Amino acid sequence: MVLDLLDKMGKGNRLALSRVLSEVEADSAPGREALEKLFPSTGKAHKIGITGPPGSGKSTLVNALAKALRQLPGNPKVAIIAVDPTSPFSGGAILGDRIRMSDAIGDTGIYIRSMASRGALGGISARTEALSEVFDAAGYAFILIETVGAGQSEVEIARLAHTTIVVDIPGLGDDIQSIKAGILEIADILVVNKADRPGAQQSLNFLRNMIEMGFRTTAPRFGHHKLAGMVASEGTQITQTQGWLPPVLMTIATKADGIPQLIEEILKHAEYLRESGGWRAKEAAILRHNIESLVAIALWEAWKGRVPDEGLEEQVALVMNRQQSPREAARQLLAYNLNIKTSSSE
Repeated sequence: MVLDLLDKMGKGNRLALSRVLSEVEADSAPGREALEKLFPSTGKAHKIGITGPPGSGKSTLVNALAKALRQLPGNPKVAIIAVDPTSPFSGGAILGDRIRMSDAIGDTGIYIRSMASRGALGGISARTEALSEVFDAAGYAFILIETVGAGQSEVEIARLAHTTIVVDIPGLGDDIQSIKAGILEIADILVVNKADRPGAQQSLNFLRNMIEMGFRTTAPRFGHHKLAGMVASEGTQITQTQGWLPPVLMTIATKADGIPQLIEEILKHAEYLRESGGWRAKEAAILRHNIESLVAIALWEAWKGRVPDEGLEEQVALVMNRQQSPREAARQLLAYNLNIKTSSSE
């Protein structure tokens, strides 16, 4: 079944692509098999993360970006992964990005996939990277990943995307909140959306000043601001003079104003990463994080499978009664787990 689906997907069958995405998101056996077979064909797509506070118009901006990217030479295919908050009742996505991106639905070169965050920090579901691998292997040149955009944990998108766009809006005090969230560390491009609102120019100037101050006061640094300490291809390091200074742009996504300039900066950033060796360093960081996450999940599942519920509940009761600390309970449970492993191997 998997080979047949992948064959159809490779020929552009959107129904087959949808089924593969569903299997991968469910983390089923066919989904895991599909990922294994698709992985050698990945590593070509440009992953673009879009984050920012709720109400900043991220979905409208993504819609405008997707349509503009499709107009580039060769009409590259564009995938959109819209990570929505999770319903506490059904576990499904609740915002309905497909409605806000209705303009893009009629283009067969654009594929929109909504998925629930399922409580993941930063609004990035654990399966987001896996879905991006499927789109990558299916020939989508650009993968736009829109996050929930909830608080300081927005930085999680920087671990997944090659280019991170942080969206701000004037008039809500989000400039200060953005700085608290570590905007100087996660943003490759800053966008003041809804620029027809009062205070847009003030927000633009404020963010530009903060970016310039941040880069002046953090010298000396090695590499791109998000790739500090990483070794580029050929063993060379990216020096400070080669660093990328995040541009700050204004857009009105509902009118597509400023979108051509944003596309230009996205392509410039991709070129910078490839020429400096940052693309390879970023890919290594993404894969390392993916491996670490999979190991952590596997260890957790193995541990849960070996420790009976009563053993865990006993330790919780001891901690509740303040008879031991949570750290001691963890040590006891890990030791108990090791004892089970030893006895089962005899």
